[in-house]
Amino acid sequence: CPAPADLRPINGTRICALLYKDNSPYYDQCCAGDVLVVEPNSDAPYLPRQWSGEASSLVVGTRCELNVWSRKGKKGNTRRFSS
Repeated sequence: CPAPADLRPINGTRICALLYKDNSPYYDQCCAGDVLVVEPNSDAPYLPRQWSGEASSLVVGTRCELNVWSRKGKKGNTRRFSS
């Protein structure tokens, strides 16, 4: 998985989080498969349909927080992730 400080694409803009679909019991193989990019200050009360219940690994960039909810529309239990 990339380090939180490495979440910058080639053009230099910042990325707050990356969510990955592929899962593995081996840490070096966790961050693989399809990737969902979370931009700074984004607000997405609904994930894209193909991502519902699919994220298996995530990396949160420095100075960012990722808040997730257990139910759609920002309902249910919440969990906060940071680098």
